[in-house]
Amino acid sequence: MIPILSKLSKRFLSAKPSSFKRFLYEQIDFSAKIIGIVGGRGSGKTTLMHQYAKASKYKSSQILYISCDHPSVIQTDIYEIVDDFYVRGGKLLLLDEIHKIKEFSKHLKAIYDFTDLQVIFSGSSAMSIKHESGDLSRRALIYDMPVLSFREFLALKNIAHLKSFTLDEILSSHEDIVVDILEHIKPLEHFENYLEYGAYPFFKEGINSYSDRLLEVVHTTIDSDLASIFSINHDKLDALKKVLYMLCSTTPYEVNKSKLSNSAGVSWSTLSKYLEYMQKGSLLNIIRGSKGHKTIQTPNKILLNNPNLFSVLCAKADIGAIRESFIISQLLTSHQVHYHHQGDFLIDERVVLEVGGKSKDAKQIAGIKNAYLAIDDIESGYDDVIPLWLFGFLY
Repeated sequence: MIPILSKLSKRFLSAKPSSFKRFLYEQIDFSAKIIGIVGGRGSGKTTLMHQYAKASKYKSSQILYISCDHPSVIQTDIYEIVDDFYVRGGKLLLLDEIHKIKEFSKHLKAIYDFTDLQVIFSGSSAMSIKHESGDLSRRALIYDMPVLSFREFLALKNIAHLKSFTLDEILSSHEDIVVDILEHIKPLEHFENYLEYGAYPFFKEGINSYSDRLLEVVHTTIDSDLASIFSINHDKLDALKKVLYMLCSTTPYEVNKSKLSNSAGVSWSTLSKYLEYMQKGSLLNIIRGSKGHKTIQTPNKILLNNPNLFSVLCAKADIGAIRESFIISQLLTSHQVHYHHQGDFLIDERVVLEVGGKSKDAKQIAGIKNAYLAIDDIESGYDDVIPLWLFGFLY
């Protein structure tokens, strides 16, 4: 085993674990032999692996943590390192940022077939697990790590530790739920902070440096992760960034293909691919229309992945886009979301949501069954009017 990797692993394992656990921790089946945690940079994947390692039955000498973007790993046969660890009594292997390893699925398949190591790996959400060679999808349990919910933000700040609710519970019982929550917090006092800096756990390392850290996440995701995973030429990367800058300051109306492609300086067919890449890289959410159970290929709305991205990508963000970005970031974790021609969104082919501020009325969704207003800047709602912040309690 390369000495520097052993040294870095010991340093990693010696750190004190965070007491705050993401919601995903309780959902993972840790009895599985290979577990993958995929998601955007900065979402807490490494912290989760560290928490499991510290809580596991294994001794530190039986655990090896490898950061796959470390220079000593990139040019090394990862299986040789792992095999040396295994024959010396290794039990738990943690592979961080595994997408940095060329043909990583072949190495994981070999580890699965020829050792009894338990492997937990993290990687970019842009990785193609289902289509990797070696049929990795049959051998690994894959979990998606989204950004923090508003509820998790409150817990991480130690403001309130409250339970989550299903979408159906929020739709049918939001008035009662809000009354219970108001016994503990004033949500509007904290929701604005969440929209600005609450989507990524690293806000705990300093709010003043949060914007710089988040901008670094954006640039590293594009320049390093997406560029390598999808083999994007370096001179084309600016096109991806131009789209991000444009989306953050425009109203979230239907997509204008010619305007977008002209602004990015590439054809629509090329831009369509780039948009897909950025969605997989947790930078965008593409919302398409639904025709029965067939999804229309042309996107109707393109939103930044989460509301925090607006503050670092443009000087004056569109408040409508921020609101829609928030609610979509919370819903997509467990629900299908499509564009709706009258309301803003169709959830799971059965619920229509219209998003807006205090002045928004129900005229646009009048007569639609199972239609609701998600309204910003209100503490509590009534009937089919639900406070926007409450959708931050979905996980």
